[in-house]
Amino acid sequence: MRSSELTSELQALKRELSRAVHAANDHTAEAAKSGIEEITAQIKTMLSDLGETFEEEEKAIATLIADRPAVTLASAFALGVVVGLMLGRRS
Repeated sequence: MRSSELTSELQALKRELSRAVHAANDHTAEAAKSGIEEITAQIKTMLSDLGETFEEEEKAIATLIADRPAVTLASAFALGVVVGLMLGRRS
């Protein structure tokens, strides 16, 4: 085999290898993109569920406060006294 033929064969192999690497990179990028989209969808679903749970808890707390305003006021006062005492000790 001549040097020019060998060079030509090596160039052809280089091109094929380059195409194979690009194809593998494209496949990897697509797989990563697909995985990211799936994880994003799962996160959105979990955040939506969490938001619904917070809304339900907020309504339950609002109902509890509305049903027992005196207990709520006494609890808030007691919590304020405890926090005040704790902050006063640190001074």
